[in-house]
Amino acid sequence: MAETESRDESLRAEAERLLRALAGDHARLREDQWTAIRALVVERSRALVVQRTGWGKSAVYFVATALLRARGAGPTVIVSPLLALMRNQIDAADRAGIHARTINSANTEDWQRVYADVEAGAVDVLLVSPERLNNPDFRDQVLPKLAAGAGLVVVDEAHCISDWGHDFRPDYRRLRTLLAELPPGIPVLATTATANARVTRDVAEQLTAASAGETLVLRGPLERESLRLSVVRLPVAEQRLAWLADRLAELPGSGIIYTLTVAAAGDIAGLLRDRGYEVAAYSGQTEQAERLRAEQDLLDNKLKALVATSALGMGFDKPDLGFIVHVGAPQSPVAYYQQIGRAGRGVERAEVILLPGVEDRDIWAYFAGLAFPPEQVVRTTLAELGDTPLSTSALEPRVDLSRSRLEMMLKVLDVDGAVRRVRGGWVATGREWTYDRERYARVAAERSSEQQAMLDYIGTDGCRMEFLRRRLDDPEAVPCGRCDNCTGRHWPAEVSDLGAAKARERLRRPGVDVQPRRMWPTGMKELGFSGRIPAAAMAEPGRVLGRLTDIGWGNRLRQMFAEGAEDGPVPAEVFDAVVKVLAAWDWTTRPAGVVAVGSRTRPLLVGDLARRIAGIGRLPYVGEIVPQGPPVARQHNSAQRLRSVAQALRVPEDLSAAVADLGGPVLLVDDRIESGWTVTVAARLLRAAGATAVLPLALAVVS
Repeated sequence: MAETESRDESLRAEAERLLRALAGDHARLREDQWTAIRALVVERSRALVVQRTGWGKSAVYFVATALLRARGAGPTVIVSPLLALMRNQIDAADRAGIHARTINSANTEDWQRVYADVEAGAVDVLLVSPERLNNPDFRDQVLPKLAAGAGLVVVDEAHCISDWGHDFRPDYRRLRTLLAELPPGIPVLATTATANARVTRDVAEQLTAASAGETLVLRGPLERESLRLSVVRLPVAEQRLAWLADRLAELPGSGIIYTLTVAAAGDIAGLLRDRGYEVAAYSGQTEQAERLRAEQDLLDNKLKALVATSALGMGFDKPDLGFIVHVGAPQSPVAYYQQIGRAGRGVERAEVILLPGVEDRDIWAYFAGLAFPPEQVVRTTLAELGDTPLSTSALEPRVDLSRSRLEMMLKVLDVDGAVRRVRGGWVATGREWTYDRERYARVAAERSSEQQAMLDYIGTDGCRMEFLRRRLDDPEAVPCGRCDNCTGRHWPAEVSDLGAAKARERLRRPGVDVQPRRMWPTGMKELGFSGRIPAAAMAEPGRVLGRLTDIGWGNRLRQMFAEGAEDGPVPAEVFDAVVKVLAAWDWTTRPAGVVAVGSRTRPLLVGDLARRIAGIGRLPYVGEIVPQGPPVARQHNSAQRLRSVAQALRVPEDLSAAVADLGGPVLLVDDRIESGWTVTVAARLLRAAGATAVLPLALAVVS
């Protein structure tokens, strides 16, 4: 016993020295940090650490890595979800003298050199993105060697493993297979800041099921003493943006403004720049180099704020962030807690403000399409797969799912053993597979419960931090004494007239460019569609009034296109905005006539819009392309939509002759653009009829 205590004391002293090299002379190990490190280094066991952001979870695996390496162990393999997280972790490791490298989609040219360095023993930590785990070459050739020689395996942001988690990622499910195949004696650490009791239990069970022993769970309180939580409720989007622009200068330091959509990030960043603020927009659609530059500018305090979607989430590490503002509420209190955890890690006070909108629920519903597909769709997919690999794009014409949902489903089926990803695509394994209907229904119900909880957070008159901590099943949750409800100090809801006017002008500024389709989908040769669309058959760049995901025109357009909304003439204010879009359209050659795309669902709307445009533009209304055959169910993926459109659209002979007589461009009017295939096929038909160009115009684009 004395010998064990002496050994532990010596090991802890060594761990303390390593921690100080990592975090500075002031750093001292927390008791749970030491417990986790000892479990990994001495007992070579498995541990799940659920602790708040800023607690020091990365210190656990870096210190454990250094201790294990000093004792002859192989490198640590960290599965990490975001490039921002990887970059910060590598910088932290370098400070402690730990040589870290990464393998991800952004550094493919370095992979072979990284693999060689690992084999040579020159790498202490290898960070791997979860998507690599199911790349056939990496999974079959690289991963077995890494797993067999690893000294420690770390699963960062481990809540992503669980489909109960707010940020479930199918690629993470491969970890169950990886962990099950690890040789005995390789310790495993899983970490997260955002896991309620159910997610914690699920992740711990997955870790335990893949090992011979129990998983040590270390869960701490989620109190964040620096955060001042507030909610400011304003009735319309223009007032929320005006409030933000009026108050942003009052917020301490620099921070993050989260939005629910890419479009909102761009609109809000534009408005704030107009008001003189140094801000940048940041989303999954932002170019990688621009993202890196924006992150660094925020780190260097060159920006007042990044206006970001959830693409800036886990892993962005700036301890002195002074505020987090959400324009629009996330779908879950757990997701909200995860995002606000970016702030106040190295300052005494950080403002956390939520500006909810009535449109939030519409946007939640729009993004709710990632639930696991119905059983019949899954069975159809399995029936289409055999021994010959089929790529995702080749499956699209055969399975009516969007590309993202199809890929998600295939990854889940891969982990379940029903399919396997190989070079060239996916194959069926022939193994029996059961559709877990009850579990999928429970997950869907949990998502609905989370959305209601977010609405309850907005409306509560109790402590906001206590509310969030209870949703995360924190047993130590108590009133914080700092939020707006605890103190009775609420942000004023007044908005300046000038601010409201500028926000209104920005949000009601009409017009969004829509680029034409340039390539046909794979697998459509039987319809005569293959490869690149010829320039002589292609539509020109088009225009729409707004996106359905906008917080400006999107609100009005979502009402018009809502399920069950009445068909009728285009509203006056909408038509006036369309006229402004047309007036700002800098076309090379003015349209010679107007053609409508006939609609089965909104014939009055489309017909009225096309005729009124023709009238105000003093152009001939040539007619409409009428869909043929009975209505079909709505298709969810690109190839299926193209097939449906190609079979339905025809140009009547009289319309074809009239188009030929125009001898110029045609303005093609539709109600909304979803996949883009309707205007693509219609443009092809009109070009064949003699139109010199086709200029698409619609009220809305889906995203």
